[in-house]
Amino acid sequence: MQISPLSKITLDGREFLVKRDDLIDPFLAGNKYRKLYPLLQTPKETFDTIISYGGTQSNAMLAIAAMCRQKGWHYIYYTKELSRRQREKPSGNYKSALELGMQHREVVNELYRDTIAALRVTQNERSFLIDQGGAVVEAGAGLEVLAEELREQLRAYPLVKSLATPSGTGTTALFLAKALPEYKVYTTPCVGDSSYLQEQMSALGKIPQNLHILEPKKKYHFAKPYREFYTIYKKLLEGGIEFDLLYAPGMWQSLLETTSEPLCYIHSGGVSGNSSMLERYKKFDKE
Repeated sequence: MQISPLSKITLDGREFLVKRDDLIDPFLAGNKYRKLYPLLQTPKETFDTIISYGGTQSNAMLAIAAMCRQKGWHYIYYTKELSRRQREKPSGNYKSALELGMQHREVVNELYRDTIAALRVTQNERSFLIDQGGAVVEAGAGLEVLAEELREQLRAYPLVKSLATPSGTGTTALFLAKALPEYKVYTTPCVGDSSYLQEQMSALGKIPQNLHILEPKKKYHFAKPYREFYTIYKKLLEGGIEFDLLYAPGMWQSLLETTSEPLCYIHSGGVSGNSSMLERYKKFDKE
């Protein structure tokens, strides 16, 4: 397993450490690499099909496609109905996943929930179901490896006792906090609010006391372009590191608003999806 390096970056006068999990692989990187670690270590003869579901620009979707290409597994991915634009001209993570061999199953919106529920009872011993975003208990093994890397690397930075990682389902934040009880772990809900995030994490295990959820001061809707997010993205890019536009800006915004201590940000990867997001952010460059 590749060990990602630490970098430094300055944002609004504060210096942060960044754990560069984004450098592990162009597609199979960041927190998705950590979540999929157990499957990456699984002999390819164990399964012949991997099944998952979610959005058409999901970073997890693309990471699973890259993993299945490496393993020689069939990959079936379920989504709700595509937009006309996406159907006629695939783009971003969706296009890349198709090129890696993903078999897409489009489900009418009204039947989507029942279809996903049925996946759990129709799979066989040669198939494996990965919940949306890679939210599986098995992900804990990969986060324990990350924890050991951080323990070793942060010995050179004794003042850093806090970590930060954004959350969709909260899988990464939960298992990282469990594996590193001596550190404070910050996260912020990027999909839904804190109550939703706590519900998602509680389904995977008890939330440890060292995990702190930072509620954004402003309500943000997932995947919607915001000027302040674009501003943070560009500042970080000028500092030498590109971050994703879906999760990272909200986490950085919360860190600037509510924290002051030295900390290390865990880069979640996902920058492959920026090409489609930047198309939506162009409007701010014209104003």
